[in-house]
Amino acid sequence: MQAYLFVHFREKTTPDGEQVYFGLSKDGFHWESVNGGNPVLWAYHGDKGVRDFTVTRTQNGKFYILATDLSLSYGMRNQYHNSWEEIARNGSKDLALWESEDLVNWSEQKMVRIGDENMGCVWAPDVIYDKKKDEYVLHWSSSHKSNDYAGKAIYYSRTKDFTHFSKPEVLYKRENGDIIDSAIYEENGVYYLFVKSHHDPAGLQLFCSEQVTGEYKEVEAFAESMKGMDGAKYEAPTAMKLADGRWSLYLDYFGVPGAGQGYVPFLADCLADGRFVRSDAEFSFPYGFKHGTILTITEEEYDRIKSHDWSDKGWI
Repeated sequence: MQAYLFVHFREKTTPDGEQVYFGLSKDGFHWESVNGGNPVLWAYHGDKGVRDFTVTRTQNGKFYILATDLSLSYGMRNQYHNSWEEIARNGSKDLALWESEDLVNWSEQKMVRIGDENMGCVWAPDVIYDKKKDEYVLHWSSSHKSNDYAGKAIYYSRTKDFTHFSKPEVLYKRENGDIIDSAIYEENGVYYLFVKSHHDPAGLQLFCSEQVTGEYKEVEAFAESMKGMDGAKYEAPTAMKLADGRWSLYLDYFGVPGAGQGYVPFLADCLADGRFVRSDAEFSFPYGFKHGTILTITEEEYDRIKSHDWSDKGWI
């Protein structure tokens, strides 16, 4: 039996919100918090806060968590002067990284320099395995000095070991666009790229390509299925293939304050079809899951995470 791990942060104004949290599900529909809803790992380096996670299982059995190096709790009123533009220009060019062989014993936090000297903050990493080249493609969004940091694009870098990374290249950008929150999945040899566009249009988009790094063309059926919702208030797409073969897409809704926020589920028969249907009634989430990624795990791994004593991981 397969199960699912959701690595995320929590929407809080205190520093404990921007840390590493785990959620678990046996069916992909009903979710529970790990460690009593407290962090399982803490960031002690960089901005001392982490957001926008990805988690991946490598071909050799190792696991990696990567995250945006950013703490609004510590930094928004201090070094970033209450300005998202300041973060976009001068935020961290590093990603926070943890590695593990069993999902419960994790390395100390490492800082990985990804952005070059002309990039702004490195946001929302995600990882996809490139079968053809036996490499991992790390992708993220950044603004760039070449357009005076006016809009973000999706960049990528290749790695075999999560220690050495190739020079960043553009994966997807649009002239006068502002693109964030990329997530790539493979189905039947085709790669599907979800992104959040801030304008023209404002909302989620889905693209497909026969190569991990493109070129990508839009899946029009997805755009049709998203009509009628205020796409500007959704972000952070993450998806997974369920045991019955369907795909579940989760979008992070931030359009209201407080408990109305959180992930909203959509279901589709396949990525190629592109037609996702909102399916709130079938799912349940604890409040506060924020911008994460889902990893399919085994029943044994589920039990190991659920029964593990996380009290030694920095919770105070």
